[in-house]
Amino acid sequence: MAERGSAGLLTVVLEPGPAVAMTLPAEVREKLAELELELSEGDITQKGYEKKRGKLLSPYIPQIQGVDPSLQLEHRIQTSSQAAPVGSKQNKSRAPNARDERFRSDLHTEAVQAALAKYKERKMPMPSKRRSVLVQSSVEACTPPDTSSASEDEGSLRRQGRIASSTPYQAHPNVEHWFNRVIQGSSTSSSASSTSSHPGGRPHAANSAANTVLADLMAHTHLDNHSAPPDVTGLSERSMHAERPQVASVRGHPRGFNHASVMETGDGFHGKRSGIGAVPEGVPVNSRVSSKIQQLLNTLKRPKRPPLREFFVDDFEELLDVQQPDPNQPKPEGTQMSPLEGDPLGVVTNWPPALLASLQRWGTMYPKSPCLTALDNAGKAVYTLTYGKLWTRSQKLAYTLLNKLSSRNEPLLRPGDRVALVFPNNDPVMFMVAFYGCLLAELVPVPIEVPLTRKDAGSQQIGFLLGSCGVTLALTTDACQKGLPKAQTGEVATFKGWPRLLWFVTDGKHVVKPPKDWHPPIRDASNEIAYIEYKTSKEGSTMGITISHAAMLSHCHALTQACGYTEGETITNVLDFKRDAGLWHAVLASVMNRMHVISIPYSLMKVNPLSWIQKVHTYKARVAVVKSRDMHWSLLAQRDQRDISLISLRMLIVADGANPWSISSCDAFLNVFQSRGLRPEVICPCASSPESMTVAIRRPPEMGIPPPGKAVLSMSGLSHGVIRVDTEEKLSVLTVQDVGQAMPGARVCVVRVEGTPYLCQTDEVGEICVSSGTIGVAYYGLPGMTKNIFETIPVTSSGSPISDRPFTRTSLMGFIGPDNLVFVVGKMDGLMVVSGRRHNADDVVATALAVEPMKFVYRGRIAVFSVSVLHDERIVVVAEQRPDASEEDSFQWMSRVLQAIDSIHQVGVYCLALVPANTLPKAPLGGIHISETKQRFLEGALHPCNVLMCPHTCVTNLPKPRQKQPGTEVGPASMIVGNLVAGKRIAQACGRDVAQLEDNDQARKFLYMQDVLQWRAQATPDHPLFLLLNAKGTVASAASCLQLHKRAERVAVVLMEKGRLNTGDHVALVYPPGIDLIASFYGCLYAGCVPVTVRPPHPQNLATTLPTVKMIVEVSKSVCILTTQAIMKLLKSKEAAAAVDVKTWPLVLDTDDLPRKRPLQIYKPPTPEMLAYLDFSVSTTGILAGVKMSHAATSALCRSIKLQCELYPSRQIAICLDPYCGLGFALWCLCSVYSGHQSILVPPLELETNVSLWLSAVSQYKVRVTFCSYSIMEMCTKGLGAQTEALRLRNVNLSCVRTCMVVAEERPRITLTQSFSKIFKDLGLSPRAVSTTFGCRVNVAICLQGTAGPDPTTVYVDMRALRHDRVRLVERGSPHSLPLMESGKILPGVKVIIANTETKGPLGDSHLGEVWVSSPHNATGYYTVYGEEALHADHFNTKLSFGDTQTVWARTGYLGFLRRTELTDASGERHDALYVVGSLDETLELRGMRYHPIDIETSVIRSHKSIAECAVFTWTNLLVVVVELEGPEQEALDLVALVTNVVLEEHYLIVGVVVVVDPGVIPINSRGEKQRMHLRDGFLADQLDPIYVAYNM
Repeated sequence: MAERGSAGLLTVVLEPGPAVAMTLPAEVREKLAELELELSEGDITQKGYEKKRGKLLSPYIPQIQGVDPSLQLEHRIQTSSQAAPVGSKQNKSRAPNARDERFRSDLHTEAVQAALAKYKERKMPMPSKRRSVLVQSSVEACTPPDTSSASEDEGSLRRQGRIASSTPYQAHPNVEHWFNRVIQGSSTSSSASSTSSHPGGRPHAANSAANTVLADLMAHTHLDNHSAPPDVTGLSERSMHAERPQVASVRGHPRGFNHASVMETGDGFHGKRSGIGAVPEGVPVNSRVSSKIQQLLNTLKRPKRPPLREFFVDDFEELLDVQQPDPNQPKPEGTQMSPLEGDPLGVVTNWPPALLASLQRWGTMYPKSPCLTALDNAGKAVYTLTYGKLWTRSQKLAYTLLNKLSSRNEPLLRPGDRVALVFPNNDPVMFMVAFYGCLLAELVPVPIEVPLTRKDAGSQQIGFLLGSCGVTLALTTDACQKGLPKAQTGEVATFKGWPRLLWFVTDGKHVVKPPKDWHPPIRDASNEIAYIEYKTSKEGSTMGITISHAAMLSHCHALTQACGYTEGETITNVLDFKRDAGLWHAVLASVMNRMHVISIPYSLMKVNPLSWIQKVHTYKARVAVVKSRDMHWSLLAQRDQRDISLISLRMLIVADGANPWSISSCDAFLNVFQSRGLRPEVICPCASSPESMTVAIRRPPEMGIPPPGKAVLSMSGLSHGVIRVDTEEKLSVLTVQDVGQAMPGARVCVVRVEGTPYLCQTDEVGEICVSSGTIGVAYYGLPGMTKNIFETIPVTSSGSPISDRPFTRTSLMGFIGPDNLVFVVGKMDGLMVVSGRRHNADDVVATALAVEPMKFVYRGRIAVFSVSVLHDERIVVVAEQRPDASEEDSFQWMSRVLQAIDSIHQVGVYCLALVPANTLPKAPLGGIHISETKQRFLEGALHPCNVLMCPHTCVTNLPKPRQKQPGTEVGPASMIVGNLVAGKRIAQACGRDVAQLEDNDQARKFLYMQDVLQWRAQATPDHPLFLLLNAKGTVASAASCLQLHKRAERVAVVLMEKGRLNTGDHVALVYPPGIDLIASFYGCLYAGCVPVTVRPPHPQNLATTLPTVKMIVEVSKSVCILTTQAIMKLLKSKEAAAAVDVKTWPLVLDTDDLPRKRPLQIYKPPTPEMLAYLDFSVSTTGILAGVKMSHAATSALCRSIKLQCELYPSRQIAICLDPYCGLGFALWCLCSVYSGHQSILVPPLELETNVSLWLSAVSQYKVRVTFCSYSIMEMCTKGLGAQTEALRLRNVNLSCVRTCMVVAEERPRITLTQSFSKIFKDLGLSPRAVSTTFGCRVNVAICLQGTAGPDPTTVYVDMRALRHDRVRLVERGSPHSLPLMESGKILPGVKVIIANTETKGPLGDSHLGEVWVSSPHNATGYYTVYGEEALHADHFNTKLSFGDTQTVWARTGYLGFLRRTELTDASGERHDALYVVGSLDETLELRGMRYHPIDIETSVIRSHKSIAECAVFTWTNLLVVVVELEGPEQEALDLVALVTNVVLEEHYLIVGVVVVVDPGVIPINSRGEKQRMHLRDGFLADQLDPIYVAYNM
C-alpha cells in the first residue's frame, strides 16, 4: 500500500509567505513567469522547475533562527515524530456496528493523506444545483464561489499530522507497530489528534494560508506573460489581503491587457450586441456563474501535465494523438521465466475412484458422522446433516428426478441433462442434497442465485446461460419457491430473458423412496461434465464453466494434499457454498475427507460479524474459509468479545488473498487476534479463478514451507507491467502478499497479456496460466472463447511452445517471486489500460476508500470501471454517499479523491459520480454489480446526485490543434486560367436570365409597387388578393385589389393630415399579422413615407418583447408609429412603463377608424433607387440589423419570385409565416400585389390553439404552393404526428401540394423535413414536395425551389473536413458523414459565387467558402447595424481580389459550396446546386478549427432520450452545452457524462460546462432559429434557473 511522501513537505517549505509575495522584485517575478512557461511547454521537468524555483525564492523565505531552508524539513520531522503519543482512544468516534463493505488499509490512508497534503487546495468551481434536486441535502443551492476543499488550518494540521505519524520503517515484513498505532480508527483522526498537543502546530498553519496566496500570485504572474484569454468575469480590482486568502477564487483582469486587442472569445462575436439582456463586452459580469467559470479557467490554466506537443498538421485527417511510449519508462530486464512445477500429486492407497464413491462409503460406513451444520440468523444450529442422511436423501432425490417426472409419458430428464439449482444462502443442507442428488442421477447441476425481483442486476444474463445450457427444470426449496415473484396464475413468473422452467421443490414430501433393488450408478471419474459453475465477465455477460468428474476429483485431491485435510476435521465456511472456494472446500473436498462443515450464512454475518469466530471457538474448528471482508467486519466488532480463542485453527484460508486490500485485513486481523491464540503462520491466502479453480495457496505451517513473502512494488512500475521493488517510504507503492505455492500436480507460467502468449521475463507482470488435471474444461457452448482461454499454448521468446499440454488462462495478473511463491497484483476483469499504462480497479478503489471513508462513503460502496471514449479507456469512479452528507461534504470528498488518485496512480479520473445510498445494483452476496453499474452509467440510468467530470486532465489524445498557415496572400497555386482556379471550375452559378424570360408580365411596366396596386385596383377591382384565416379556419377578413387600395389611401391621409409627416419620414408599423399591416404598408408608400414593419409586443411578456420594439423604433429613426387601438393602449400602459420609458415614444396613431377621405395626390418617387422600405431583423447572434430596400430592388424581388413559382392571378398560395422581415414579409405584403395571385394568410400564432389549421387550409383551398417556417413544421410534426388518421377522416388531403417551401436563413434541417414528409405521406403529401429556401440580410431571397427544375439534391460530406473549411464528399452512412440538402434553386437574375473568406479570391467547385451574391434585388445597404457600422461597409459592395474583379457582390456571411450535378435545369444546362453549411457569425472557433453549433447539438440530442433540445456557445474558449431535460429532475446528472462523451467522440472537443435546464428555456426566434447569444447572456447573468450546472475540470 502506498506510503509517506517527502516531496509533499518540500513544497510546503519552499512557499514564501504573503508579505513576501507582495514584495518579490519585478525581475524575480519575471524569472518565475519564465520558469512557469518552460514547465508548461515541457522544456524542463517538474523536478528541475521546483529546484530552480526554490533557488529563486530562497532569499525571500523567512528562515527559522538562521537555519538553512533545506534543513528545516528534517528539523520538523524530528520534532513532530517525538510528539506523537498514540493511545487507543481514537476508536471512540466510530459506532460499534458501523461497517464498510470494503475495508481500508491504514497504510493506504496514510499515503493518501500524504498525497493530499502535497496538493495545495486547488480551488475548483462547485457544481450548482437547483433546490429540488438536492435529494438529501440541507445546504442552500447558492454556493459561494469559494469552495476550497478544507479550511487552510485543517489542511495544515493534516500535513503536520502526516509527519507526526511517520516513524522510520524497518525493512522486515512484520508491520506490527503500524497497527499498534491505529487499530481501526481512520488515520486522519489519529494524526490530527496527535498534532494538537504539538507546540509547533500553529505557526505552520498561518504559513500555509499564505502559501495559497502565493500560489495564486504565481498564477497571476503566469497570466501576465501569456496571451491567455482575457477575463471578463471577475471583479476588476486586484485586491490581495494577506489575511484573506479566499480572494484567490475571484479573479480580476490580468494586468497589461487592452480589451480591444484580445477579444478572442472564440465565438466570432465582436462589439456590442443588442437584443434582450445583452451584456456589452468589457463590463464585468458579476454573477455566480461567471465567477465559477473563472475558477474553472483558473484550475485549467495551471499546468497540470506538460501540455500536448504543439506541432500542427494542416490536414483534414485529424490524427488522434497516439500516445507515444515514454522512452524512459521502465522495461523488464530479467531473464525469461521458466514454468513453475507444483509438488507431484501424492499417491494415496485407498483414494476413491470418484467423489460419489466416497459419499457412498461415508454414508454407509459412518452414517452418524456429522457432515454439515446449518445456522439460523441468531447463530443457533438448526440442523446437522449426517453423512447417512446425505446419502439416503440424495438417493431419494436422484430416483425421483429420473423416474417420477414425466411429460407425455416420456421421462422429463435423461442422464447428462442440465438442471438449475436455485437455493438461498441460508439453506446449505437442501443445496448439498440437491447437488449430490443430481450427481447420483447423472444430471448436471447448474447452481445459480435466487432471483428476487423480475429485474435483478444481471438476471437477464443468467437467463441466457440457462437457455444456452438447455435447462428446463429448476430445483428449489419450499420456502424459496413461496418467495419467488408469481404471475397472476399463481405460477412462478418468467424472469426477463429466462427460458420457461418447471420448478420442482426438493423438500421431503415431494420425493419418493426408491425401491430396494434400485441403486444409483457410481462410475469412475471420467471426462463427462459433473457440474457447471457460472461466472460473469467484465462486460456483464455470463458464461458457464464446465467441470468434469475427473477434474472435480483431482481438484479435491490437490486441495486435500495442499491443505493437509484429514478425516473428521471441522471446517467453518463463511463463503457462498454454491460456487468458487465455498463450493470446493465446503461441499466437495469436505465430503471427500468426511469433514464436518459449519456453514455461516451471509445474513448472520450481517447481524453478527463475529459469528464465524465464535463458531471456530465453539466447534474447535481446525480450518476456516473466509474473505478479507469477513476479517475486516469482525475487527470492527471484536471489542464486545473477550472469551474467544482461535488456538484450534491450523489454517485460515483467505479466499480473496489476491486482492490488493487483503493484506491489510490479514495484518490488522492478526494484530488484534494474536492475543486470542491466532498464530501468524496459519493465515493462508489463496488465489483462484472460476476457469482454473484454485491456482495457488499458502500451505499450513506443519508442511515445513518457506516463510511468507511481502513485496513492496512501485505502482508506476506495475502500470508499465514491470516489477520494481520500492521502499515503503514512497507515496505510490503497492504492498502485496504472496498467495503461496502452486497447487500439487500443476504447472504454472506467466504470459504476456496482449497478443501472442510469450512467456514473461522474471521481472514482468503477466497473466498467470495453469496446466493441470484440476481445472475447468470449457465455457459451455462457446467453443471460440474456450479455445482462447482453456487452450493457450505459451511460447518462448524464440516462438517455440513450452509444452504440448495446453494451459488455461486464470485471468489473474501476477508474477512468480522468490522461493517460487506466487504473487497476484490484480485481475484481468479489473484491468484498465489508460494511454498504454495498466491500472487495477481494486487499487483505485483502495485509494478512494482511504480518503476519509467513514465520514462519507456509504458502507464503503465504491465501483471503479473504465469506459472507452475517444479510442482510450477512461476511468469512472462511482460511490454511494451517506444519506446525511451535505453538498459541501460531497464536493470536498470528490476533489480530494481526484487528487489522491492522481497523486498515487498518476492517472486522471474521467468521471466521479456519487449516487444516493443503496441505489447501486448489488451482486448476490452484497458487493456491487460492476458491469450493471457500468451499463447504467452508459445508458444514463445511474441517476447520480453529484457528478464531477475531469476530461481536461485525462483526455490527452485529442488531435493537434490546427494552426492556420501563415501568409494569406494569393499564391501561384491559385492562378486563374480561363474559368479554372487551381485546376477546378470556378464555383459560380446563376439563376435564369430575367431579361430573356419574355412573359406577359403586366406589372413589369411599373417601376413602383404603389403603381402596381393602383393599376390592379382599376383593372381588376374585385379580384381577391388576401384571405386571412382565424384559429377556427374561417375567413377573418379579406381584401380585394380595390379594398386594399382604398384602405391604403385612407392611411396615407392620416399620415399626412394627422401626422403631418414629410416625404421620406420613417414610420413604424406595429400590427398583428393581418390585412391592416398590408394596407398600412401601401398607405406609407402612397404618402411617400418609408415603412418599417415591427412585431408587436407580447401582452403576457412585455418585459422582454417591448424593449425590442422600442429599440427598432429608435434605431430606425421612426417619427411615427401606426398601430391598432389595443396595441396603442398597451404601448402606453403601466406595465409597459416598467419595461421601457413610455414618454419617449414618437407620435402614435391608430388606424382602427380611418377617415373616408382620399389623398390629394399619391407620391411618385423621383428614381427607383430611392428607399422603399426598411427590413429589420435580429440575427441569431443577437445583432439587430436593418437593411434598405429600394423600389427597384423591391420590384425585382417580386418579379424573381413570380417567375420561379409561376405565380399568376389565377393561382392561390398559402402562407404560414411571420410578416415582419425577410422573405416572410415579401411573400405576405408584396408578392400578391405584384403577381395578382391570391394569398391565404395563416398567422403562425393561431397554430398554438389549432395545430392543424395550416394543413387543413392547404387541403381546403387545394393550394399548389405553400410556405412555412421550421417552427411551424416542427409544431405539425410533433403535434399532428399521431393524428394523421383523424385528419384523414376530416378529409384533409395534401396531394394537391406541388411545393411546400420552408423559409429559412440557415442550413436546411434535413431530419425535420424528412420526418414531416414521412408523417404526412399518409395524407397524400408527395415526398418530392418539401424543399427549403435560402436568404439572408443582404438578399432576402437567393434560392427558392419553385415549381419547375430538378428536385433538390442531397450530398454527404465529411464533418471532420468541414472543421478545416474543406468539403470532402463521402458515401451515405460512412462515419462522420453529414447530410446536406440543397437550399432550393437559385432565383432568376441572381448570381452566386463562392469566395475564400480570407483572401477574397474565387474558389473552385465543391470548395467551402463564403457565399457571395449579386442580383438586382440585393438590399442596398444596412440602414444601421446597431453598434457595428464600420465592420459592415463591405457587406454590400465587395469585389474579388483576382479573377473577375469588376462585378460588385454582396457578402452573405454564410459558408457554403456550389457543386455541379448530373441533373439538367430548365435551360438544359447542367444544374449547379448551392449547399449552405451555416452562418459564419454562429461558428465556434475551437482548437484552431471551425465548428457549426448545430452539428454539436445534433450529437448531444441523440445521446439521451430525455434531451429535448440543446444549444451550445463558447465563453472564454470554453464550450458550454445547454440541454433541456424532458423528464424527471433526477435524470439531470445522468446527462453530464453522456454529453461530454458524445462531444468528445464525435467532435474531438472537451465540454467545459454542462447546463441542464427545463424545457422551453432555450430562446427561439420566429423563424425557429435558436438565439444562442441571448441564451449565453442569460446564462452569464444567472437568469436560466438551471436544474444543474456541471463544470468539467
